[in-house]
Amino acid sequence: MSLLDQIDQSNIPSHVAVIMDGNGRWAQSQGKERVFGHANGVESVRSTLRAATKAGVKYLTLYAFSTENWNRPKAEVDALMNLLVDTIIGELDELKKNEVRLHAIGDLASLPDHCRGELHKGMAATASNNKINLILALSYSARWEILHAVKSIVNSGIKEEEISFETISQHLTTKAFPDPELLIRTSGEHRISNFLLWQIAYAELYFTNTLWPDFREEDFYAAVLNYQSRERRFGKTSNQIQNIPVEGDADASFQLT
Repeated sequence: MSLLDQIDQSNIPSHVAVIMDGNGRWAQSQGKERVFGHANGVESVRSTLRAATKAGVKYLTLYAFSTENWNRPKAEVDALMNLLVDTIIGELDELKKNEVRLHAIGDLASLPDHCRGELHKGMAATASNNKINLILALSYSARWEILHAVKSIVNSGIKEEEISFETISQHLTTKAFPDPELLIRTSGEHRISNFLLWQIAYAELYFTNTLWPDFREEDFYAAVLNYQSRERRFGKTSNQIQNIPVEGDADASFQLT
């Protein structure tokens, strides 16, 4: 029996977020430049998207490029931006065929014009798809996002006494999506790395030693099965747990490390 067949379809995480770590170490282990790992990580993106779709996940967020990644050598950053463009162009027909809707979160204005242009074309071309939402976190960091939200709240003139948790959530770049229930990080690191800090307050965390370029469908299913083995308490005792509503509803609009 495959791992997919073992998954309980009544307990699928609606939203899974992934920190795609280990590209550089994978490449270096083979005597290659870091960019070689990033390029091979694209197949892992395909595998993860296929697995999430087969499992019934509705939202898949991939930490593709953090704000800190801009500090990497220019040649590596340029190669990553070109890889992003080439991947979007190359995968667009498959995204449309498989009913994948593309989204992006982060400081998109900081992306090079050609990247931002192809990204918007991809989002527009898939806007009517509704099987699964693929969300790319680009030029993203949680601290940047929270700071941006605070400034937006202040500029909107909302009074202090009117500010609630929901107010903050509705000013984040993820306001159209439910919070992740499962966060996966590859490569054996046990850090969140400034990713969706507000949104993962009650997410289950899953860490695997597998480097991102080696991550495949079975690895994703293993993470979901691990998630299903846990009792999600949301800070409550087991006898207090009832149906906890999932915030958000997306009706609107690869970490390459």
